[in-house]
Amino acid sequence: MIAAMKVIESGTFAPAVDGSAEYVEHVRVPALSFGTYSIPAGQPDDQVPHAEDEVYAVVSGRGRFTSGGTTVEVGPGVSLFVPKGEEHRFHDVTEDLTVLVFFAPPYSGRG
Repeated sequence: MIAAMKVIESGTFAPAVDGSAEYVEHVRVPALSFGTYSIPAGQPDDQVPHAEDEVYAVVSGRGRFTSGGTTVEVGPGVSLFVPKGEEHRFHDVTEDLTVLVFFAPPYSGRG
């Protein structure tokens, strides 16, 4: 449990060492968790529906996002809400994406 403010270094907003998409959790408290999701241009987003509601806030990059049968263009400043259990993914990533991700309740893992 976090008892005080936490500063999150922006250097942690990066894809995995092998260049694939990567989610990194930075904060976990009883009500929610927060992390960053980095997807390099041209790489797939292989996530599966989650057991938690989530909010994405795109910090940098460009691509498309599909959820619930709707596809939208995404870029800096775009925020998205996805209800738990809904199939969704980023795709057609043309510029490396950095996305802030908030889960409520805290993220429980894949599948």
